[in-house]
Amino acid sequence: MWDEKEGTVCMPPKKKFTEEQIIDAAFQIATTEGMDSITIRKVAEQLGSSIAPIYVNFTDVEELKRAVVQKVKQLSQQLIEAENTGSPFGDIGAASLRFAKEYPVLVRDLVLKPNDYLQNYDQDMGGILVDHMRQDADLAGFTEEELKTILFKMRAFQMGLTLMAANGLLPEEFDLQAMNEISNSAAQDVVMAARLRKQNGLD
Repeated sequence: MWDEKEGTVCMPPKKKFTEEQIIDAAFQIATTEGMDSITIRKVAEQLGSSIAPIYVNFTDVEELKRAVVQKVKQLSQQLIEAENTGSPFGDIGAASLRFAKEYPVLVRDLVLKPNDYLQNYDQDMGGILVDHMRQDADLAGFTEEELKTILFKMRAFQMGLTLMAANGLLPEEFDLQAMNEISNSAAQDVVMAARLRKQNGLD
């Protein structure tokens, strides 16, 4: 661009992107192509930018990927809070299934491929989920360790159902409502068994 007043060539201003915009761009790549597809150059292309603004905010691609996992954690929390099943424990299951339906590529990528992303996710989310379970009247009287065991058993079931949903392995008529119903039924079985074990002193 020629500046007639100064008689010099002026370079157009460089685009500036916030950290959140960069994470959102990387998240979009992860949801369609998987976590391994996130590269600095590909994120720059997604933003229509050079790689410079990304390196201003992130040291390397691994730091950016960890930020994407944090976004997944925040999104999971939002989905849990948005549910209104009447059961805080049921909210966790319903949110998990909804996430699988909306982001199947990301679910398959995080669960089926060896990585430390899900481990970090579990460490961050574990306390949040147990705190949410404490609000459930059906879970009154259980200690924190007992709640963690109930959550672990339920997640083992939920993981299988979630992967079936993400991989399109469920019957066509098996919609989100049907998945929530079977998830809630399994949760009731797990809680009932845990209460019986507690009453009989088996733990």
